[in-house]
Amino acid sequence: MRIILRTIRESIAQAFGQLRANKLRSFLSLLGISIGIFCIIGVLSAVDSLEDNVRGSLEKLGNDIIYVKKWPWADLSDSWWDYLKRPNPGHSDYEVIKEKSRYASLTAFHVVIGFKTLKYKSNSVENAVLIGCSDNFSEMFKIEYDQGRYFSPVEYHYGSPKAILGYKVMEELFGSLDPIGKTIKLSGRNYEVIGVIEKAGKDLLNPLDFDECILVSYPNARTLANLKANQIFDTSVTVKAASGVPLDQLKDEVKGIVRSHHRLRPREADDFSLNELSMISSFFDSFFNILNLLGIVIGAFAMLVGGVSVANIMFVSVKERTNIIGVKKALGAKRYIILMEFLIESIMLCIIGGLIGLLLVHFITKILTAAIDFDLYLDAGNIILGLVCSISIGVIAGFIPAVQASKLDPVVAMRQGS
Repeated sequence: MRIILRTIRESIAQAFGQLRANKLRSFLSLLGISIGIFCIIGVLSAVDSLEDNVRGSLEKLGNDIIYVKKWPWADLSDSWWDYLKRPNPGHSDYEVIKEKSRYASLTAFHVVIGFKTLKYKSNSVENAVLIGCSDNFSEMFKIEYDQGRYFSPVEYHYGSPKAILGYKVMEELFGSLDPIGKTIKLSGRNYEVIGVIEKAGKDLLNPLDFDECILVSYPNARTLANLKANQIFDTSVTVKAASGVPLDQLKDEVKGIVRSHHRLRPREADDFSLNELSMISSFFDSFFNILNLLGIVIGAFAMLVGGVSVANIMFVSVKERTNIIGVKKALGAKRYIILMEFLIESIMLCIIGGLIGLLLVHFITKILTAAIDFDLYLDAGNIILGLVCSISIGVIAGFIPAVQASKLDPVVAMRQGS
């Protein structure tokens, strides 16, 4: 064991000696490994950061929620026309599900009416998205408020002219003024501002981004548009499963309720879709798997070049130290000692190159995070992967030169080195 530890220590010292003695050659060899590790770990870190951001955004929708929609969250290429002919889910669907469902803890409805212009004195905001909401819409989507509140039961029931603004809409209309209690103009009518939704986060895909929206109660929305002609509006009924209720059980129940409400015969196809988060997640699973595979392929080619350069420097190193190898073997050094010496040297060179590549990834992610306002990071898993790849390249690249050195005849080696 003492011999092995001494061999490891001497091999590490020789690796650093090679770096100092042959700076240009070592630099070019390490450059290949560094670029390879930078490529594969850089791409994987970017994909991991993107995936975490997207999945974190989707989780805000809830894993225990069903979305009753006209369109499915799936491939529509084969039956687009059939889906187009479907009716949009209506407020009556929401009411019957809310009344009859035993497995739902919460049911909500909203309708996207379209783009509207808002005015406050001389200020105006164009293309604000008007949404008519049910009384429990805020609770369903866990909306946080920067100021104010949601509609009270009385305000909702009587369709009072009250409005809740998205953060960007509020900023453009009021600037630094307190908007609560102020009166704005919407479609020529006066509305009192009772709430401002908290500014959306920095998520790349934010399903709950209400920054450019204005919310009114559904009873009030009916006075702004003919919602009975709901075919022209985007509507959605959202159903949250009760605690302990499997989502499939809730889906079966909701499907039966809606089919009965639509008076569909047993053999008739559904004229609605029941969507859930897993449908989107499965799409992103395939997408991110492709990105990861692409990163591995790019990094593999880059590391192949780096491995060849390390193998080349090890062959040169064996050639330059042939005489020393002969002397060591003449003094009784075993083959495995010589083999281990050169193998460790190769691994150390690759680890140094790998660490340089990981440092580059770390600094680049920090710079990009600050520049594009998107959180990129290098996690522990990718650091370990980078070091494992470096060690693997070192073993593969140094194995043949190390075997060649261990097989040298001591007399021949001393003669060739002299």
